[in-house]
Amino acid sequence: MMAGLDILIKTPEMTMQNQFALSSEFISELLAGMRLRGVKYRRIQTGPSFGMGFDARPEHVYFHFLAFGKAVLRTEDGALHDLSAGSAVLMPRGQAHQILSDPDNAFENIDTFDVAPLGEAVSGVNTCPSTHPTPSAVLFYGCMEFNLGGMQGLGKLMPDVMTTSTQEHRHPGLLPILESMKREICAGRIGFAGILARLADVAAALIVRGWIEGGCENASGLVAALRDPRLARAILALHRQPGRDWNVTDMAAEARISRSAFAQRFQSTIGIPPLKYLTELRMNLARLWLSDERLSIEAAAQRLGYTSQAAFSRAFKRINGQPPGISRKA
Repeated sequence: MMAGLDILIKTPEMTMQNQFALSSEFISELLAGMRLRGVKYRRIQTGPSFGMGFDARPEHVYFHFLAFGKAVLRTEDGALHDLSAGSAVLMPRGQAHQILSDPDNAFENIDTFDVAPLGEAVSGVNTCPSTHPTPSAVLFYGCMEFNLGGMQGLGKLMPDVMTTSTQEHRHPGLLPILESMKREICAGRIGFAGILARLADVAAALIVRGWIEGGCENASGLVAALRDPRLARAILALHRQPGRDWNVTDMAAEARISRSAFAQRFQSTIGIPPLKYLTELRMNLARLWLSDERLSIEAAAQRLGYTSQAAFSRAFKRINGQPPGISRKA
């Protein structure tokens, strides 16, 4: 049995089989909807003293992997995270931060360094002085657009910094990916840049999955709802059939409780009414379909159960802050 959300949502009301089913379904929904589109990747070699600053990038995720050497990651609130060879970091809200050889070091914005194209979507940065032919640290980082599709609300619950390492055993499936990244970074074989970019995408997804399977650090909101077996059944039904003509009575039937009890339980746990949650779910999915799958506005509206394209467009703009046409062009 998985050691993931089966623990998270375990209650006397549920059989072991049902716990496993809800856990698997939720994780599958999340990973199926997650999109990590590479904006830029860098392979960085440094000398013994270095400092690199990374600007805040809302709706993006930073991924760092230190293949060789040591470093310190400092976040906006001054918190320090020691990194050693094999350390991987995921910052799901794209907050500003620095990577330094020492906490007292000055730093320069990473975008000011000279870069050399290495391959598909990857460039190299070499700050190692000529007096040090061997780099003191080798780092690979990516800044990617982060979209969780219908599970977009879960991103707000993730910690600012998620770390792991090849020395840890919390995420066994991640270890071979990180080891492969280390080999590709250090060997520099033909095509290594494109392989690194793909491995970084997989590593980021596995870190997110490990966070969920580890219990989401007791996060509230949507995660708290998924600990409640009745709410979990209703929420997963919404995610499986977002285009169905849902009403609160139908949702309550999925949860197997009364309409009034369901509405109160949903509002108090997640913080918004059930129908608003459904609208946000639909519009998050629509934005993904329009931008990534190039679906037409009419097709997206129909898939989500809207008989009027105008009503769909109004809902889309209200939730996403812009008309659906702009998302599709982007």
